[in-house]
Amino acid sequence: MTIRHLLIFQEVASCGNMSAAAMRLFLSQPTVSQAIGELETHYGVRLFERFPRKLVITPAGEKLLGYTNTVLKDFHQMEQAMVHSGEETPLRIGASVTVGTCILGKLIQQYEQEDDTDRKTLVWVNNTASVEQELLNGNLDLGMVEGKIKSADFVCRPVMEDHLVLVCAKGHPLAGKKKLSLRELSGQDFILREEGSGTRELFLNDMNRLGVEIHPKWICNNAGAIKQAVIDGQGLSVISFRLVEQEVRDGKIAVLPQKECSWKREFQLVYHKRKYVTAQMEEFLKIVEKFALEPQKGEMANVFTKN
Repeated sequence: MTIRHLLIFQEVASCGNMSAAAMRLFLSQPTVSQAIGELETHYGVRLFERFPRKLVITPAGEKLLGYTNTVLKDFHQMEQAMVHSGEETPLRIGASVTVGTCILGKLIQQYEQEDDTDRKTLVWVNNTASVEQELLNGNLDLGMVEGKIKSADFVCRPVMEDHLVLVCAKGHPLAGKKKLSLRELSGQDFILREEGSGTRELFLNDMNRLGVEIHPKWICNNAGAIKQAVIDGQGLSVISFRLVEQEVRDGKIAVLPQKECSWKREFQLVYHKRKYVTAQMEEFLKIVEKFALEPQKGEMANVFTKN
């Protein structure tokens, strides 16, 4: 017995005639007759008395009809609720700190204003490792990160470039150098991101490769705190140029020139390879890809186009 059987039974009871019910259901009369026969066999009772040109519902049929009306009402309510459930469920987006600070707000604004539907989002910003773990736990639909994803269980789609720069306060002794050797960073105080940060991992991997020992003075997971600590002369830092572009223009932060390492990386959209890609996710992916194709402006463009 299926919902289809009940839909046919309800229509036959309403019409009192299998031919009329078949026409209203866009089915053949033998199909309708077979469905009623299967119901009667299943329950071992007669649901209709067959008279010439007319069916008369039996007491057992009346009993089944009462249950059928309730079941089909609940079924239709379920169908409507599920059809619209995607509109009501927020898109859960995880972002690493750089992405969350620089561009995610613009992307979500475009996503929420794309059409007339009431799109909802839930955003969680943390380091790359934490976003990866939340995706693995099923607590996020997709992530946008700048660090490396360790698990092989993800689809990773590079969407735009980012560059890290070495920065210090305007008055720092290294600020006026035209050319800097990274070995001069040995023993310098640094303001670093926390463990699990893609920015931290990229920088420290290169420092270890070059044998440069640095001194972590501050550990921060907040871009604003890092920038202010640099401005206040607390140490050097490596940070996305997107995050300090305005401070560089204002003369509060200096970018130290170095050519030994290319701290070029990509922001990636990631989601679990077994995750069902919803229409919401597809729309957000399209917005990100469109945004990535837009030309960069100002000093940021110059930094990003360097080889």
